[in-house]
Amino acid sequence: MRLLLTSDTHVPARAKSLPDDLLAGVDEADVVIHAGDWIDEATLDLLSSRSRRLIGVYGNNDGPALRRRLPEVARAELGGLRFGVVHETGAATGRERRCAERFPDLDVLVFGHSHIPWDSVAPGGLRLLNPGSPTDRRRQPFHTFMTVTVADGILHDVTVRRLPRRR
Repeated sequence: MRLLLTSDTHVPARAKSLPDDLLAGVDEADVVIHAGDWIDEATLDLLSSRSRRLIGVYGNNDGPALRRRLPEVARAELGGLRFGVVHETGAATGRERRCAERFPDLDVLVFGHSHIPWDSVAPGGLRLLNPGSPTDRRRQPFHTFMTVTVADGILHDVTVRRLPRRR
């Protein structure tokens, strides 16, 4: 099962549209996971129409319309693993411990908010993944998203995808 992870798209506030490379990845993925801060419903509608399956949550910058359509926390079993999605997890210091306590029933937690790619394992084995942002790199050198393969209850090929610089 091929997953594409993204977050913090911030369209149209930080970019006029989603990058072509991200959309090509969406078309190839079996499941797309978006960890919040969409900003506009058009981005949700676009990803919904192009995804075989879309799992998303709202973020702190998402207004009432998106909050009516999306949960704060989403859960799904994918390829034999229990996934959760949330936008905010708090400060980097202590993140693994906090998330392991908050989500003891998950194998993988996808989160956003920081715009910083993240891949770590909490005590007890919870894998934490943040795909960064495809449109607002902040202090990061690249705009990013992640791809992951899941098979037989195991994550494979967790890859941070760097996007070309926008012109």
